Amino acid sequence: KSVVMMLVTGLLMLFLFRGLAKSYKDNQGIATGAGRFFEPIVLYIRDDIAIANIGEKPYKRYMSFLLTIFFFIWFLNMFGQTPLGVNVTGNIAVTSALAIIVFFITNYTGNKNYWKHVFDPLGDGMPWYGKMIIYIILVPIEILGLFIKPFALLIRLYANMTAGHVVLMSLIGLIFIFKSWVGGPLSFGLSFAISLIELLVALLQAYIFTMLAALYFGFATHEDHEGDPELEYL
Repeated sequence: KSVVMMLVTGLLMLFLFRGLAKSYKDNQGIATGAGRFFEPIVLYIRDDIAIANIGEKPYKRYMSFLLTIFFFIWFLNMFGQTPLGVNVTGNIAVTSALAIIVFFITNYTGNKNYWKHVFDPLGDGMPWYGKMIIYIILVPIEILGLFIKPFALLIRLYANMTAGHVVLMSLIGLIFIFKSWVGGPLSFGLSFAISLIELLVALLQAYIFTMLAALYFGFATHEDHEGDPELEYL
């Protein structure tokens, strides 16, 4: 079921955003139809996530991935709220795959400053013999951090989506446990309230995953501004 829903989501995204691109082309940069709803979201991801965390120049390299990962996770989360009962992002294999992709993109596109920070975090201001003892501790921590970042991504998405469904199913189960006209409606009301909150969580988790991915990409492409008088003043 998870594989089928991912294929359905992929086809849905292809249909929606191909139509959005076509409307831009045919109407001189003005979105029509469903594109009017998705255009502000695309612009928000570009301006407040990609450019803000990666930078004006390198953000274009990652923009297509960030858009894909945001809408892919969001649509999958929304499908998980339907009676189909397919909680794809509650599958740790799926979240692991997404985090591994972010991991490879981050480290493959990392520049020399990124890798220098990993293997030479103290820079050139200290003699090598003075740095050796510190590096025995710092370098393994930096290398471990490369793997902790994607692990945090996959656990955050998996745990939040799974926890929401567990709470919802527990509240529904209380209806059959109470078997009364008081407990049943109360459990139903709480289940309905949690379902509304889950709609917000579905969007929020897609946003957080995309934001953290953009932040990691920003770390990987950060340029060394050493010598810039304005930055030194700040």
